[in-house]
Amino acid sequence: MSDLDIAPEDITAVEDAARRFIQTEVAPHLDAWEEAGEFPRTLYQRAAELGWLGLGYPEAFGGTPAPWALRNAMTIALARTGGSGGLMASLFSHNIGLPPVVRHGSPELQERVLPDVLAGEKISALAITEPGGGTDVSALKTTARLEGNEYVVDGEKVFITSGMRADWLTVAVRTDLKNKGPMGISMLMVAGDAVGLSRSPLKKMGWLCSDTAHLRFDGVRVPATNLVGEEGSGFKIILTNFNGERLSMAAMALGFSECCYDEALSWARQRKTFGTALVDHQVIRHKLMDMKMRIESTRAWLNAVSARADAGDRGDKTAKGA
Repeated sequence: MSDLDIAPEDITAVEDAARRFIQTEVAPHLDAWEEAGEFPRTLYQRAAELGWLGLGYPEAFGGTPAPWALRNAMTIALARTGGSGGLMASLFSHNIGLPPVVRHGSPELQERVLPDVLAGEKISALAITEPGGGTDVSALKTTARLEGNEYVVDGEKVFITSGMRADWLTVAVRTDLKNKGPMGISMLMVAGDAVGLSRSPLKKMGWLCSDTAHLRFDGVRVPATNLVGEEGSGFKIILTNFNGERLSMAAMALGFSECCYDEALSWARQRKTFGTALVDHQVIRHKLMDMKMRIESTRAWLNAVSARADAGDRGDKTAKGA
């Protein structure tokens, strides 16, 4: 058995624990959290105690190394059981904020950032999207000028998940002001209490308990030691990070799809028309089967792409497909 193999009983155990967590500690409070626009910070600590936050991270920093199959099983079970998209996006925002530090951060930076976040004591967020556009990452305008042993950051970020409460922000900045393309981009870790950083919440139509923020950097001074990787390597770091984000989003979408199917099947069994349950009508059974086929084809594709990711294949195109 290789390090990437996982026993079926381990996956079952993770799924069962995830379902219990949602049913007992999330579902009873979710409506109130949605109304309030946030969930308690203590939920991060509880998720850390259960091992959710550290799943897939190095043991040296409080994590539990795990293949994508196990991480996906957790995500799918949480989504299928009733974890809202907003709650999951914020509760696991570290899964897009921390990987650049794990892969490219200095040992000193890793030690400062990773343990507290994986313990649920601090919150991590990723800040890339700007008011002028989100998909054209290479054209970002937030700048970071090196002055002595500090970078001075100016600019804005928007639609930042966990942006209001994050203690650490992994920020994409332009360090080479003469290079307007991808090679001028770098990544910096900015502390949430940095002077010159201001935040404002965004009103949304959904995902209400996920805080989503507009960030403004006005002469924010960041230690040069907070640089993630080398100057000019930020664009490559971002693209690699997107692949993991796509797999997680695909797993979450799969879980929600299963939840929708469960609800549709339950209703089709209860609802009667012309004295017959909906599920007994052939046209309805065909629709249900079409739903199930799409779910299972997505699962097979996700499993295949995840196995390639575990084997070290970047798989940019296949990750997009998932």
